[in-house]
Amino acid sequence: MKRNVIEINEEKCIGCGLCASACMQGAIEIIDGKAKLVSESYCDGLGMCLPKCPVDAIHVVEKDTDAFNPERKNIKAKASKPESMEHSGCGCSGSAAKSIERSDLVQFDKMPVVSQTSTPEGFSVPSELMQWPVQLKLVSPNAPYFNNADLLIAADCTAFAYGDFHRDFIKGKVTIIGCPKLDDNQYNTDKIAQILSANNIKSITVVRMEVPCCGGMIQAVRSAMLKAECIVPYSEITISTDGRIKG
Repeated sequence: MKRNVIEINEEKCIGCGLCASACMQGAIEIIDGKAKLVSESYCDGLGMCLPKCPVDAIHVVEKDTDAFNPERKNIKAKASKPESMEHSGCGCSGSAAKSIERSDLVQFDKMPVVSQTSTPEGFSVPSELMQWPVQLKLVSPNAPYFNNADLLIAADCTAFAYGDFHRDFIKGKVTIIGCPKLDDNQYNTDKIAQILSANNIKSITVVRMEVPCCGGMIQAVRSAMLKAECIVPYSEITISTDGRIKG
């Protein structure tokens, strides 16, 4: 039978998950970082997901397909789900965008210097993370914490190699991480360009490892700025494999 169903352009899709949140039938899921129509029979063709897509990757088309299955009850009792639980990225509530207020927490600059070889009993180093999520594949380009942000874009391994990563790099910045070797670097470029286009980014700091493959993160950020036609104050920092900042 001929009827309306949605069609998803996976090349344009950035995997933000907003369409999956908007679909009352559970017809859309985020799989391998892309929105997928689970079954055309689950789609009612009303297009409630269209306005949520920030990259215009979803359209309604008329085609020969199975009849709509109104008994689809799987997933989401979304009608009773509060807005704050809407998610992005992987399609789970754990990737819901949220800001983290640090003003009432203990800050590094108010703490005593601690030897790297010993930590006083009961002492813990506080986090400086200002938002969640941090993984590039999971963040939504339209998350409110990006607007007017100083942006830190870090290769995954840097935070493990450099001991004072929170104090020296994360503090005061919105942080996103990714791996230029294991990720699709074109995806990284496109996602960063989306963030730049959708927000007023004040500055970008890129932290990479000294290994050659990590240069892909630099390439992704520079290409994203050109693609978004958004050139902002920019700096690069390289971390050695033994945990030092390389001059």
